[in-house]
Amino acid sequence: MSGEDGVSGGEGAGRVPGRLAVRKTYKLYIGGAFPRSESGRSYPVASSSGDFLANASRASRKDARDAVSAARKAFGGWSGATAYNRGQILYRVAEMLEGRRAQFVAELADTGAGQAGDAGEIVDAAVDRLVWYAGWSDKIAAVAGSSNPVAGPYFNISSPEPTGVVAVIAPDEPLLGLVSVLAPVIVTGNTCVVVASERAPLPSITLAEVLATSDLPGGVVNILTGSVAEIAPWLSAHMDVNALDLTGVTDERLAVACEEAASENLKRVLRPAATTDWYADPGTRRLTTFLETKTVWHPTGV
Repeated sequence: MSGEDGVSGGEGAGRVPGRLAVRKTYKLYIGGAFPRSESGRSYPVASSSGDFLANASRASRKDARDAVSAARKAFGGWSGATAYNRGQILYRVAEMLEGRRAQFVAELADTGAGQAGDAGEIVDAAVDRLVWYAGWSDKIAAVAGSSNPVAGPYFNISSPEPTGVVAVIAPDEPLLGLVSVLAPVIVTGNTCVVVASERAPLPSITLAEVLATSDLPGGVVNILTGSVAEIAPWLSAHMDVNALDLTGVTDERLAVACEEAASENLKRVLRPAATTDWYADPGTRRLTTFLETKTVWHPTGV
């Protein structure tokens, strides 16, 4: 068929009036790759005005298990990297995000984050937040660690270490909120499984594309899209998940159920206030929440 009918054609076919748009199905991000959900399920994502934007994969329990396995596999290498190196990589992510600023602005405007100007401010704030956390990478140990006075001929030194694999339920603020819960987890040496905003998942998967093309090793961050009510309880009960961030769980009964499930293996659980000002100074709380303190005793004079 010729290009004149708006279906196909050669040179200039992309500018033919009436051309059908290519509908995209966004995939999951697990272990540095972009697989489809093993269940084959997806769900439509609509704009703030109700128009169809794309399809997003609906992750299953099997996908969540695969994501936890990938995060555990990546933990040794990532936690063993120098704090300076982790900060460099986070800064690189900020560079890559800023390079795709226009795409994020368009997606945020589509999902109801405001007009292009407001969406631009959100993207800029997300970039700044990544840079802010990157700067903390080699400083948090000095703030959270200490040399402890003891009554005896010993050195007693406490130092922070990453807790392990963290499951993060991301808030509905699809970029700045996402970056604000993700960055402090990984900059301190943890790996994570993130359940993206169910209502507005597209910026999360676009961020995954940024992570995949930066220097971040595969498996450090794994992003799932789909039903929070389906995935969150299962991650909460998973015995190889060491900590849980319930920021994006707005249903009280679901939050309580997740906390109860997490108690089976004494996970660290963060359940912040119902409303969060993502533009406010985040402080160091999220950095220290997912750190464990190791204390070493050593005789003096040896």
